[in-house]
Order: sequence, then structure tokens, then C-alpha cells
Amino acid sequence: MVLVGLGALAGGVGPKFRTTFDLPNVESRQGFDILSEEFDGMGAGDNGTIVFRSSNGFSPQEKAAASEFLAKVGDLKNTTVKDPFAEDGAGQVSMRPGYEGTIAISPIEVGRLDIKDREKWAEDVRSLAPKMAGLQTYFGGQMFDKVKAPSSELLGIAFAIVILLLAFGSVMAMGLPIGVALAGIGVGSTLLVLISNVMKMPDFATQIGVMIGLGVGIDYALFIVTRYREQLHAGHTVEESIAIAIDTSGRAVTFAGLTVVVSLLGMLLMGVSFVTGLGVGSATIVTVTMVASLTLLPALLGFVGDRVERTRWGSLIATGLIALGLFGAGLKLQPLLVALPLAVVFLLATFAVAPLRKEVPRREPKPLRETFAYRWSRVVQNHPWSIALGSTVLLLVLAVPVTSLRLGFADQGNDPVGSTTRTAYDLVAKGFGPGVNGPLLLVATLPEGTTPADLADVQQDVQATKGVLFVSPPIPNDPASPTAVQWRVIPTTAPQDAATTALVKNLRDSVLPAATKGTGVNVLVTGFVAVTVDFSTFLGQRLILFFTAVLTLSFILLMVVFRSLLVPLKAVIMNLLSIGAAYGLMVAVFEWGWLKNVFGVEPAPIEPFLPMMLFAIVFGLSMDYEVFLLSRVREEWVRTKDSRTSVADGLAATARVITAAAAIMFFVFGSFLLEDNRSIKIFGFGLAIAVLLDATVVRMLLVPATMELLGDKNWWLPAWLDKILPNVNVEGPSDLIHEELEAELGELLDEASDPV
Repeated sequence: MVLVGLGALAGGVGPKFRTTFDLPNVESRQGFDILSEEFDGMGAGDNGTIVFRSSNGFSPQEKAAASEFLAKVGDLKNTTVKDPFAEDGAGQVSMRPGYEGTIAISPIEVGRLDIKDREKWAEDVRSLAPKMAGLQTYFGGQMFDKVKAPSSELLGIAFAIVILLLAFGSVMAMGLPIGVALAGIGVGSTLLVLISNVMKMPDFATQIGVMIGLGVGIDYALFIVTRYREQLHAGHTVEESIAIAIDTSGRAVTFAGLTVVVSLLGMLLMGVSFVTGLGVGSATIVTVTMVASLTLLPALLGFVGDRVERTRWGSLIATGLIALGLFGAGLKLQPLLVALPLAVVFLLATFAVAPLRKEVPRREPKPLRETFAYRWSRVVQNHPWSIALGSTVLLLVLAVPVTSLRLGFADQGNDPVGSTTRTAYDLVAKGFGPGVNGPLLLVATLPEGTTPADLADVQQDVQATKGVLFVSPPIPNDPASPTAVQWRVIPTTAPQDAATTALVKNLRDSVLPAATKGTGVNVLVTGFVAVTVDFSTFLGQRLILFFTAVLTLSFILLMVVFRSLLVPLKAVIMNLLSIGAAYGLMVAVFEWGWLKNVFGVEPAPIEPFLPMMLFAIVFGLSMDYEVFLLSRVREEWVRTKDSRTSVADGLAATARVITAAAAIMFFVFGSFLLEDNRSIKIFGFGLAIAVLLDATVVRMLLVPATMELLGDKNWWLPAWLDKILPNVNVEGPSDLIHEELEAELGELLDEASDPV
């Protein structure tokens, strides 16, 4: 009901997603303010480029067709376009060797639009394009980026089905976590549509939210369903099993979910609406999936009861066909969609065909100390120093590339080959030079008595600057009585090139101050490229604040939960190692270009908001695994006071569920590498690698090795600190705790009855 109601409301209101880089009072923003106030917004709207190509040079008929098309585009609301074939179109037809007279560009600008209006505007422009043999028309710039509906999450669901079937051996136990996760994502996504109307949120916030929600939603429900089944096996009734599962694993899910939410909301510290929108959007979907695990899942468990253990051959075959169909849909292989109707047929046949109604034999679980996880923990404990040092060295080596991390935004030269934006970008670079894809704007207000002629040195000095291809003459806002002036600067390098960033800084720090010395004029460097430079610099400077806040929060929460100083300290260090290694591999692939053909990317800087989001999410997820593993280890240690055995037993008891959860996360996140959007690719890759390293190198090697080395010191906590820390029991009341309380109560009663 909630999903239907919110869906209807969201459908009526509609989305207002928008990718804007609203910054504090930095130079590029000041420049845009001048453009908005003094030039009627010229240069401050959304920009694009229409590119024409004629292999043999433009014929009169082709020029006429292009001009007629551009005139129609100019008639669209709030749209300004420049005709390369008009009298004032000098410089808009290519003259570079090999491309003379074959490529023409028409810069286009439109007033600010939200995503829905922008898509309609772009579609209107495309529909007007001339259809003439020999004349090719391409559309470049952000205005013409198509926001495609993602399909890779279908692959993630398909992988989750297979992994959960292997882990649980039950169709019903597999279906519950996936169903709850999808319900949470559905409600969360509709909430994002509504929230986008009241706060700024980037276009791909929903994609990232779905990616995170699918992973954590399945994991949270998985932990609860696993505990529910354990209680059924122990002889409890359905109602008792649900109550115990929610009172134990449900507590851990709440703790883990709130940790992820708080980490994501820590992005509000960055003070940028773009980042705030991503943080709020992701936190919203995580919150809804967590609530669904604590409310919808218990209701479904009560409805299913002990049938969660039963699987019939018909439903198993149908589930396999569903997974196959989802694989096909995720890979956009339409023939495989026939698997979905077949799955429905098998499901219906399960109730009518006797062989299909038979139950699939269940595997009896192995005794705890006969499992692979227990034997593996003993191997690690027998070689703690070599494994701890080897694992640490491995993670440090993988993290080495992070030392060359460069924050910035990729340009459209990284769009998929064959897309209209990529083709337009490449044609402009070939015909006019790569810098034309990212011009800079210089803008200044003129003090009273100052004229553009007094600033002749600006054009001359900028033109002589290394990295500048062309500088326009000064363009006043009012030729008769100018109060502001602007120049258009074309770099020699592409927008994403490090040399372009260096040029922006050189103009600001050296060239322009020298050119305007003594004039009282402050020339500002703005434009989209300057905005991305300022955005990257601003976020980069605040990353330390964000990292410190998340690390401190993680340390305090783990210290409260496990009543230890060394356990949270190790957790923080190990998480830093695994995230650092993930960052290093991310730089090697997406910035250096290793395996670029495999992943379908071109080398470019890393978007500045991605390291922060990865940090927040991975720390939250690592906390999840940390709580489930170490809470069981601590429980065994409290019972036996044997640190060696408690580590082995704790790892053996939790390895299966943590491995399944991590495998699901890995494939869900990894499936987003198939998306066209480069930011989504990086995000999915970084999360998948971080989860893989955390679940293998950290949980299976570093944690047991370091706990073996420290022994009982793992649980050391100064007495004074123990007194002031609040008591938080994440795993809920257990028989062990009750026994300890009863023993303590008995001792107190004995003391009270002692006459002495």
C-alpha cells in the first residue's frame, strides 16, 4: 500500500533531478554571478554543441538545410544558437589540416532546465535535425546526454538468486531477502522523486541509491532470515524464532544500517548541494530498506512459517529460469526473456504435476568444528605473523597507485564510442582542437571610468600564455556604456587534461593579476571547466574533515559495542588498508588506463565525490561484517575465556553468512560496470573491490591473525573508560547473558544472606 500510494504521488509530481555544481563563494561562481547580472545570464545557462559534418565540404544546399534547422532551434524557448554559415559565423567551420571545411560547430545555450524539461528540449532539437544525404548532424554537451534506465541491477538480482540458493538450499529462504530488498528500493526510489522537488539532487542519485539499497537490503534480510532458521532448527516455534531473530540479528541490522546512514549523512559536512543530494538520496534508500527488513520481513516470516525450509523441484526449476531470464535482461539479450514465461509455467505446474511437487532433499549442516572455516582459522592461527605481515604488504602494494590520485571530471571523450555526444566531441577535437570542447570565460566588472580598451593587456598576455590556443577580443555587455566585459579563451588541451587545470590556476595566480595591475579590475576565470576545477579543489580540501569524522565515529561505536580499545583500533586500520587498496586499483584502471579495453573506459581523473561516497559506504558495510563476526567471537570468549578457540569458533559460526553477503555485494556492485555512465562504473568497481578485499583478506586473514597475536589483550579496556561508556548490546539477550546474570544474582543473594 505504501509503495502504491507513494508511486502514485511521485508519478503525479514528477522528478526534478538536476546535476549542478553549486559551490560556496569561489571564483567560478562569482564569475557566473557577473554573467547572470551583467550579461542577462549569457554563459550561465546550460550549454551544448551541434556539430555538422560533410566529408566533401558543405554544399550550398547543405548549408541552407543546416541554417534552416538552426533557425528552428533558435525559436525554441530560452534558446540561443549561433549559425556557422551566417555572416557572423567566422571560426565555426574547421580549417585544421585534413579537415578543412568539413566540420562546422554551432554553440547552443538554453536557460536552466530540470531533467524532465531538458530531456524534452533535447528530443525536440533532435527531431528537427535535417535529413539530407551527405550532411551528418551530431549533438554534444551535457544538454544532449541521455539518462538511460539502468539494467545492470537485474544482473545483480540474478547473481543474488544463485548465491542465496547455494547458501540456503531453499527457494523460500532465498526469495524473502530479495523481495524485501526490492520493496525497500521501490519505496525509497519513489521517495527520491519526491525529495528531488524540494532539494537539489543529481541525475544519477537514484542509480547509486538503487545500487546501495539492493546490496544492503539483501544483506540485512539475509542476516535475519539466517538467524530465524537457526532458531527453528533449535526447536523454537515460528513466533519464538521471529522474536529471537529480530531481537538479536535485528539489533545488529539496526546498528549497521544506522552506521551506514550516519556515514552517508556525513557528506553534508562538505557544504555542496550536489554532494548533499547524493548523501541524502543514498541514506534515504538505506533507511527504507533497513526498516523493511525490520517490519515487512517479520510479517512475511510469520506468513511463511516453517515452509521456509521446504523447496519443491518445480519451484527450484522455476527459480533457475527466472535467474536465467534476469541474466538475459541484464545483458539485453532478448531471446533469454523466454525463460521468464517458462518459469511461470513451472511454478503453476508445481501444484499439478506430482514429480514437481516433491521436496528437494536438504543437506544436513556440518558440525561447527568440521567446517572449512574452522579448519582455515586454525591454519591462520598457526602462522599469525607471516599471514598478518603478508596481508598487510599485499594491501599496501595495491594502494600504491592512490598516491597519484587526481580528482576531476571526465569530459565527453569518455562517453561510449558511437554515441552522438562522443562523436560530436571527437569531431570538434579533430576539426578545431580539443580545447574547443571546454572553453574558459574571463569576466570582470568595470569600475566607473574604465573601458575595455584599458584592459588591452589581458588579451595580449593571455594569448602569450602557454596552453592557450585563442583569446577573443573583449566583449562588453553594453557597447555604448559598458559596465562589464568578458573574453572567451580556448585552451590547447582537453577539458579533463591536467594541463587545462594547470592553465586555470596559472591564469588566476599569475597572468591575470599581472595584466590588470594598477587598473583596479579583478578578472575572474569561470565557465564549466573552471567550475569543475573549483569543485574538485573544494571537495579535495574537505575530504580530510570527512574522513576524520567517519573514522572517529566508527572507532567510538565499535569501542562501545565491544568494550575494547584494540578491537576498534584494528578495525579502523584494516578498513583504511582495504579502502586504500580499492582506491589504488580504481586509479590504476580508470586514471592510468590499465585494462581499459576490458572495462570500456578511457583514462581520466576520478570524480571528486566518488572517493568520499566509497569511504562512507564501505566503512558502514565493514562495520556490518565486523559486528557479526566479532560479536560471535566475543560471545565465545566471554563463555570460555579462551581467545584462541573463541576466534576459531566465531569465524566458523559466521563465515557462511558473511561470505554469502559479501558475494552478493560483490556481484551487485560489480554488475554496474556494464553501465555506460563512467561515474557509475567507477562507483561499482570501487565498492565491489572494497567488499571483496574486506571479506577475504581482512576477515579471513588479518582479523584472525591479529586476534591470535594479541590474545586476551584484544578485549582490554581501562576500568575508568569502562565505567563511563554506555552499555550497548547489539546481539540482544542470549542464554549466555541470562546465565551470567543469574550467577551474579546468586552471588549477591549469598552475600546478602551471609551474617558477616
